[in-house]
Amino acid sequence: MKQRNLSFGQLFNLSFGFFGVQIAYALQSANISRIFATLGADPHQLAFFWILPPLMGMIVQPLIGILSDHTWFGKFFGRRKFYLLIGAIIAVAVMVLLPNAGNFSFEERVYLGLNSAMWFGLFSLMFLDTSINIAMQPFKMMVGDMVNEEQKGLAYSIQSALCNAGSIVGFVFPYFFSWIGISNIADKGVIPDSVKWSFYVGAAILILCVLYTFFAVQEMNPKEYAEFHNLNNKKDDSTDEADNTSSSRILKAFLTVGLVQFFCWAAFMYMWTYSNGAIAINCFGWEQTLDAEGKSVWDTALQAFQDAGNWVGIAFAVQAVGSLLWAVVLPWLEKQFGNKGAYAISLLVGGLGFASTFVVHNQYVMLVSFFFVGAAWAAMLALPFTIITNAIEGSKYMGTLLGLFNCTICLPQIIAALCGGSILKACCRDSQPAMLVVAGILLVCGAASVFLIQERKNGNNE
Repeated sequence: MKQRNLSFGQLFNLSFGFFGVQIAYALQSANISRIFATLGADPHQLAFFWILPPLMGMIVQPLIGILSDHTWFGKFFGRRKFYLLIGAIIAVAVMVLLPNAGNFSFEERVYLGLNSAMWFGLFSLMFLDTSINIAMQPFKMMVGDMVNEEQKGLAYSIQSALCNAGSIVGFVFPYFFSWIGISNIADKGVIPDSVKWSFYVGAAILILCVLYTFFAVQEMNPKEYAEFHNLNNKKDDSTDEADNTSSSRILKAFLTVGLVQFFCWAAFMYMWTYSNGAIAINCFGWEQTLDAEGKSVWDTALQAFQDAGNWVGIAFAVQAVGSLLWAVVLPWLEKQFGNKGAYAISLLVGGLGFASTFVVHNQYVMLVSFFFVGAAWAAMLALPFTIITNAIEGSKYMGTLLGLFNCTICLPQIIAALCGGSILKACCRDSQPAMLVVAGILLVCGAASVFLIQERKNGNNE
């Protein structure tokens, strides 16, 4: 089968559902610390709630890759679309339940340091991130399945644009709903209505966008897929692997890119975890007090904390805008300095953005810092994926390999989450703004590690 070009509309349809999935992911990223702090978690506990999302991603995405590589559910459900639909349906149900964790009449009991509402929220978060991962992975795979090499750059650019657009919408939702008059404060331990409505509307958009892609895209059947990827002309698996994918090349790419990924994703884990507290302290006057036993108390029912929570969404949205604009600059940087030079420069700019937040005490100036953080995010979305897909080019196990590559994203977040509370207490003296400086230092380390990457060009390794 000739590897025909797809129209722009066909390429757009392949990824449009990703817009809705990314809204859900943005709502999770910007509001999880806010939700659990409102339910009663203190700053030292917050990082532990962030272990579940990357842990589920590390399990689910490779599993979905392996299963969808070897299944065909017929013309209607296809190979990847079945998992896309199942993930979206589960995500919608959980997005309705999670922000109501503080409204259910749980008994006031504490298990392993967490109250009942936090345990409910924790399990809801686990199912939410699992379902988002189930829905997210098929979009990457369908581009690999159905788009020829000539158009893959355009296809992933469209996907990246929809990703950032969905992020912006999800990030600004709480601020928008508060602006139109929905309450941004609530009783102690209860999530404000502005956050609840953000999740409800996000869930509705998610299912509509996914249904659009589900009905607009028809996947290739196994015979067409084999012809499109020239699999029928390959003698056997050993020949396929020997001719097209060197195991040593894949291993070098995974290890060297994975080292950079470690520093980058650990940095963003701390951004997602501590931005709410850092912005509340630096820009909104949120302060800790001491209880009768001399322990730190942070009143999350205060207007300052919830207003800061809304502003975190705006800051993350500005970061997404910065990422979109930096993505335009990236091709020029790649031409001037190569992939590695562009990657390193982007991470350095993002690191400086993180570090600058420590000395910023104006909420509008804070947006400038997050704008520069977007430079690192743009590079993280584009360059590692480009390097890895070049390394695994020609393999018929693309879904499996891309799922495994997701471990270089998830594992750093798990390690960072496990260490977050200790770093906050031991190195940062309970200063949440200082944790964003730690994020900046991690990005600088990532920039230094870029030059260890073993990159394939024109069929060869550098």
